[in-house]
Amino acid sequence: QVQLVESGGGLVQAGGSLRLSCAASGRTSRAMGWFRQAPGKEREFVAAISASADRTSYADSVKGRFTISRDNAKKTVSLQMNSLKPEDTAVYYCAARTGVLVGLIISDYAYWGQGTQVTVSS
Repeated sequence: QVQLVESGGGLVQAGGSLRLSCAASGRTSRAMGWFRQAPGKEREFVAAISASADRTSYADSVKGRFTISRDNAKKTVSLQMNSLKPEDTAVYYCAARTGVLVGLIISDYAYWGQGTQVTVSS
């Protein structure tokens, strides 16, 4: 089993930055990802990183602005979000796969955190 706890969400003005963190417990040699869900919309992929951190993947909408990273010794995964836009407003979820390779869709992930709210004001 894996437990995931997100932190770092909040309110920020457009153009600002936030850093989300996800603390994991249990066996954490897994690929990890971040997803988000805006009000009235489906949950969508944001970014993912392989277990060894040698591969990352990003949604086109965040490429060049967001950076995913991990510290396996500390069992944490982070999402650095720069140049934030109002359309980035959503609840952000950390997720863990059962395998080590990057996953891009919801069904690739077996474990989910409770989410952290990110609100970007214009």
